[in-house]
Amino acid sequence: MVNVIDGTMLKEMYASGAALLTQNRESVDALNVFPVPDGDTGTNMTHTITAAVREMNSKRATAASEVAEYVSRGALKGARGNSGVILSQILRGFTRGVADHEEIDTAVLKQMFREGANTAYKAVMKPKEGTILTVIRVVADEVEKTVDKGGDIEAVFKTVLTAGDAILRRTPDMLPVLKQAGVVDSGGMGLMVFFRGMYAALSGEAIEADVIEGKSETALPGEFVDDHGDLDPEDIKFGYCTEFIVSHPRPDMTEAEVTRLRRRLERIGDCVLVISDMSVVKVHVHTSDPGKAMQYALELGELDAIKVDNMWEEARERQEKRRAAEAAKPVELKEYGTVAVALGEGLSQLFKELNVDVIVDGGQTMNPSIQDLAEAVDKTGAKNVFILPNNSNIILAAQQACELTDKNVIVLSTKSVPMGISAMLAFDPDADVETNTAAMSEAAAAVHTTSVTYAVRDTTYDNREIHANDIMGMIDNKLEVVGNNIAQVAQDCTARMVTDETSIITIYYGADTSEEDANELAGLLETLYPDCDVAVQNGTQPLYYYLISAE
Repeated sequence: MVNVIDGTMLKEMYASGAALLTQNRESVDALNVFPVPDGDTGTNMTHTITAAVREMNSKRATAASEVAEYVSRGALKGARGNSGVILSQILRGFTRGVADHEEIDTAVLKQMFREGANTAYKAVMKPKEGTILTVIRVVADEVEKTVDKGGDIEAVFKTVLTAGDAILRRTPDMLPVLKQAGVVDSGGMGLMVFFRGMYAALSGEAIEADVIEGKSETALPGEFVDDHGDLDPEDIKFGYCTEFIVSHPRPDMTEAEVTRLRRRLERIGDCVLVISDMSVVKVHVHTSDPGKAMQYALELGELDAIKVDNMWEEARERQEKRRAAEAAKPVELKEYGTVAVALGEGLSQLFKELNVDVIVDGGQTMNPSIQDLAEAVDKTGAKNVFILPNNSNIILAAQQACELTDKNVIVLSTKSVPMGISAMLAFDPDADVETNTAAMSEAAAAVHTTSVTYAVRDTTYDNREIHANDIMGMIDNKLEVVGNNIAQVAQDCTARMVTDETSIITIYYGADTSEEDANELAGLLETLYPDCDVAVQNGTQPLYYYLISAE
């Protein structure tokens, strides 16, 4: 029977949850309904929880509230995509629930899950049922019932798994798009994989590699993520970040011996992480005696991939970089700055020509983190900063970036690169913030965008059968045309966008499209729409053959 979770155990639970989610990243990605070749839910959630564990491992904390605070802070900075941002908000709610508590009992655990659900719902302007939000809300409801009946910690977590899995199986009944595709919600699945990993650490069970259907990425997480935080040299108690693998354990090694190794390491250091599936043991510890840590581990088997970093020296180097950065900061902030998200040298160059201050790499294939966006905001050296997310899956992260900067951040709801370009054309450096916000938003809203790419798998979406490698045309992120010819799909989508009011058509061709093909398409569109000006730009965007705007 488990009655409380202390700070050390909470660390292990978060680390174990992150490990299991990392293992199953590709399987969670595969549940995404829309078969576009993008970085998906599992990828974004993995990046988010990896950042959280990195922050947790970089700090010394013994109280459960402190551990949760570092996890929450790391998740906020590292959150990517809508699923990652929502996960970060659940973790933020957990932190609120455990505030000021050294240990977690069932009453605190009940409050953590309730705050997790409430915080996540508040972060989304229009919450949709049948998603990760539904899963965390139902889990919180069932946790409350279990605690009120007198269940212990382990019983609560068993409820988390059974209730979560049950509501997850029902998500297709709440969202027709899931039922058509024959899948459950990917964000909800990612959350349940994370919870299952937490329970494995709590109960002492070995982590199973194939928790959900589909190929897992690895049996154990790859590299430990630990940037050693922002501690000053004098604040570092244990100076050597020590990592290694027991690659060939003794055949008779037991789980009790692995647990004993963890406890011994905790006596000679901190930030201890020991993960094992009994075929390999991965170890991470901050200690002043790396040799002793390895000596303990040698009792279990052969050591491999040994890495020891001097954190004192790293901290001194960080101090010097901070001093240099402070000296280089502009004395006076300018009035306006702009940040745009784009992927592809051609698209980035277009924004530079429009005087965008900072281009953040990202978009369809990799969503930038909240910290990436916040750092870009600060880099502009401006009081008021407009962010152009240029992707619907980046808007929520951009809205959270204001928490990591003291600048006045205005997030424009640009859902495509052409919308962002149109918004920049409407920017007036002599106008006030409100006027610019209105003008830029209006200009962006007047643009319709076609995206042409290929399907990565067979599925059914919006009552259409889609097969791997079919060519898909989306208008304003809604699937409109499925075919087998790139130019024909582009032409058909353009026909649906153009109206009597359309005057400009712009073709941005991608890295996998030749200039000759783009010009041929432009010539065809000029013939079909003689009243429109047709322009061709080399976007060099990956995976998307064309982005075509009509305005």
